[in-house]
Amino acid sequence: MQKQQAVSLQRRLVKTSVFSSIAAGLIALVLLLGISAYQIMSLQDQIMDEISDMLMLSDITKSSGQQVDELSDQFDIHYRLVFKGQTLTQSEDAENDVFQYLRQHAGQGYSLMWHQGELWRTFVQYNSDMTVYAVQPLAARFEEIVSTTASYAAILAVLWCLQWLIVHILIKRQFKSIHALSHQISEKSANDLEPIISQQPELAELQPMVKQLNHMLERVKHALIAEQRFTADASHELRSPLSAIQMRVQVLKRKYQDHAQLPDELKQIQQDVNRGTQVLENLLLLARLDPSNPEDLPKSKIDLADTTSEVLQALAPFVQEKSIQTHVQAADLPIYANAELIFTCLRNLVDNAIRYAQRNGQLNISMSVNQGQAQWVIADNGTEVTDEVLARLGERFYRALGTQTQGTGLGLSICKKVIELHQGSIVFSQSVLGGLEVKIELPLA
Repeated sequence: MQKQQAVSLQRRLVKTSVFSSIAAGLIALVLLLGISAYQIMSLQDQIMDEISDMLMLSDITKSSGQQVDELSDQFDIHYRLVFKGQTLTQSEDAENDVFQYLRQHAGQGYSLMWHQGELWRTFVQYNSDMTVYAVQPLAARFEEIVSTTASYAAILAVLWCLQWLIVHILIKRQFKSIHALSHQISEKSANDLEPIISQQPELAELQPMVKQLNHMLERVKHALIAEQRFTADASHELRSPLSAIQMRVQVLKRKYQDHAQLPDELKQIQQDVNRGTQVLENLLLLARLDPSNPEDLPKSKIDLADTTSEVLQALAPFVQEKSIQTHVQAADLPIYANAELIFTCLRNLVDNAIRYAQRNGQLNISMSVNQGQAQWVIADNGTEVTDEVLARLGERFYRALGTQTQGTGLGLSICKKVIELHQGSIVFSQSVLGGLEVKIELPLA
């Protein structure tokens, strides 16, 4: 299943706030467009009516005529004053064909006229023998509407940018308490399970979360204490009888060494006791390891080549018993690590390879540097490993079905945990020799 990408609540809040403001602004812009269109149409109609009244009632040879021309030029209104069919005056840019068409088709009052591919607003006023014609292209009114709307839209854009900046800063400031809580939670470990006490005023929405988290920490703390007590008790209660059994078996072997069958039976019992002791030690080791606190692990500079040589010397009798050919490609690989844990890890891997390798088989160990990492690889020619088995290798107590070799299923689990504790990686794959290949990568010193 594909992992879903995490969503930022802070970013979502900023987007929601800004987008809601943009939506409100766009609605206001549409309303402004409608109101502006209505007001501009009404105002321009009033101006056309005022020009008509001035032409009808005033002496156009005096200052009123100059005012008419100023209004005409300012608002792109064309006019013509007619007395008994004779034109007394008209605007300088008056188009005769427009007025001719208007005289034939338009009635008194306001109307709209389509002429020569353009829409015109017209006004006709009669007064006894005098007639005033006023026309204006609607494009002039649309230009004013567009200009007003564009100015408002520019102001809105600036306000939206300012709002985004202000909202981003304010929400980020409010999220400081959440980040502080997250930092406190990230610092928690098995050694620190005390309740979380916020140094800043908590948000009301966070209080239930913090309360439940503190309850969970308390339960985890009690569980860890119980596990530690169980581990200590198990170590004491199990080691003592196993050691006692081991000593008694050795005494019985010496006492009955001349017996025909009893020494062999006692040897088998001793192997079972050794196996039980190994299981106990492995369980206690797994319980003590904590990959979340690698800095608490005592480390020193060691060389993987030297550690490998020590492991092979310790397991030499088992190699000789199965007549396994061991090929080691050594290289200096200095690392900072816990010498005992790395020795245990490599010993488990080599022991596992010896157990599953065929008699007169082959075991290859190679060491190299890969992209700044110390790489240690072991491969055997044991039983072919399936993909299903590879996917589960490293699980505690897991052993493949049909395996005849004795084991506890903990060796690879311990190796996996040790490598995690050293910030390394361990990969299981099929070996070209036919068995299992284990690749370990650790940071170089």
